[in-house]
Amino acid sequence: STVTHILGVRAFGTQLLCEQVVGRGLRRMNFATEVRKLDIKGKTVEFESFPVEYAEVYGVPFSFIPCAGTTEQAMPKDVHRVRAMEERIACEITFPRLQGYRYDLPSERLSAKFTEDSNMAISPEMVPSWTENKPIIGESSLHTLDDLKKRRQQEVAFKLAKLISERFFKDEEGYTKPWIFPQLLRISKQWLEECVTCKDNAFPQMLMLAELAHDAADKIYQSIVQSEEGEKMLKPILRPYDSIGSTRYVDFDTTKPVYATDPKKCHISHVVADTESWEQKMAQVLEGMDEVVHYVKNQNLGFTIPYIIGGDERNYIPDFIVRVNDGKEDLLNLILEVSGEQRRDKGVKVATTRNLWVPAVNNDGSFGRWTFLEISDPWDAQNTIRKYIQNVQNQEG
Repeated sequence: STVTHILGVRAFGTQLLCEQVVGRGLRRMNFATEVRKLDIKGKTVEFESFPVEYAEVYGVPFSFIPCAGTTEQAMPKDVHRVRAMEERIACEITFPRLQGYRYDLPSERLSAKFTEDSNMAISPEMVPSWTENKPIIGESSLHTLDDLKKRRQQEVAFKLAKLISERFFKDEEGYTKPWIFPQLLRISKQWLEECVTCKDNAFPQMLMLAELAHDAADKIYQSIVQSEEGEKMLKPILRPYDSIGSTRYVDFDTTKPVYATDPKKCHISHVVADTESWEQKMAQVLEGMDEVVHYVKNQNLGFTIPYIIGGDERNYIPDFIVRVNDGKEDLLNLILEVSGEQRRDKGVKVATTRNLWVPAVNNDGSFGRWTFLEISDPWDAQNTIRKYIQNVQNQEG
């Protein structure tokens, strides 16, 4: 098939990738020739050629006429294999793989309590209502959301109710509960009427776009949770096909510096150093603590914590998982984050781990005890971890 539109939905790391993606639009649709005339030095020259065709490109940055200078050939680096060691299987660490969180509500008769937090204002700042495509050669064209605007508002409510049902109201086996859909549809309609405001050139049908739809679903769901009386228990939404992760599947190569781990403490052969010192320092600290039974650096492990920021669903990758003997019958699973530069989303990651991931997994009861600790100074990690373990013992004791 012929490529007529190219849309970049993620960043490409190299110029070559950008050019390769855009090059998919070079395939011709029409091979019928047509007669063309050119005036050359006062004479008219006729010739046959293919008609001009264009492919529209959005969101793929590349140089139209690249200029490359000479570069020195890089020397090859040493390659280290990092893998799970079969003879260390006693050090294996398993963990749940989540795709979200939900509440077990005390009743399936649903209502909603709309507050100021339930309100949502839609503006062209979120999603541009029109885009002008202006190519280097040829005429510009204007693209609008007029087709989306023609959709019925009933369809918007239906999509939001369906999204809420699929994300938050599944049973223990992962199936939706179709009998509560009419209630979700009623609440979605009520929310659209009472809580949604549209600024200049915006309209409710914009909520059918994926990013805004997820924001809206979150607000409606939180309104349902706030209205329910009685105990509400936070539960994890597990990935349907790979709900349990393990250190036994780690096997990759790296050219980064590595630290050889203690066979009695770590299932993985090496800790990969992304910085000059702190990963090595943390590994040494953990291996030197009697309280630490096993540990692993979370690299190519597949352990992620889902969170939402600015309407975008993302995955947070903590630094370490540490299994600690805190005097209980079962070991305590400690998620360890070593914080350096404080980025904008760090607070959201930490809050989601503490307030959603840890309580949800602990309430499930199938994956042992879990907790979270953020360390700001890796050179004082031993004291920080021991003080935190003592606090956990005091709270549980």
